[in-house]
Amino acid sequence: MKPHAAALAVLMTILGLQGPGIAEVQKEKKAMHASGSIAPAQAGSAAWRNFKKPDDATLKKRLTPLQYEVTQKEGTEPPFRNEYDGNKREGIYVDIVSGEPLFSSLDKYDSKTGWPSFTKPLEPGNIVTKKDWSFLGVRTEVRSKRGDSHLGHVFDDGPPPTGLRYCMNSAALRFIPKEDLDKQGYGEYLKLFGKK
Repeated sequence: MKPHAAALAVLMTILGLQGPGIAEVQKEKKAMHASGSIAPAQAGSAAWRNFKKPDDATLKKRLTPLQYEVTQKEGTEPPFRNEYDGNKREGIYVDIVSGEPLFSSLDKYDSKTGWPSFTKPLEPGNIVTKKDWSFLGVRTEVRSKRGDSHLGHVFDDGPPPTGLRYCMNSAALRFIPKEDLDKQGYGEYLKLFGKK
């Protein structure tokens, strides 16, 4: 590929003009569930507390190609064409690999960037940050503590009260609606949303 063509391909991916759309991502997830190759995060809260990260071959089998690329290879999904950017349901977001609770819908907001954004983590102890020099300067990468999954980045251009924007990849997350929290092992978070 010629240098200018490669640069154009990268720019188009960043702008979301190529790569999988929401329909493709949802189709991929349905196929994964139908085949029984669900992510380890499905087991509930007891599992995430004792989570041991599987080997790379197992992760490749359990995750969709996009989930694997984002969480294990520090990839970025297309903006505006991902599963949770426009999600307005109440619930929590957990790591697709480990199941550890990461963010709440109560702290989610529309950052107009095309990725799900949050003002703060639900469980700060489940988040690890580190400097990322991979893209035009330094950014702060956000990873899950137990799963060591790449989740996205945090920026200081968010709204009050924190001024932070945790800009996450939908492919790194699994959403658990409030009505399913108890049956999926996350009942302790029901109190965030009032009565059942």
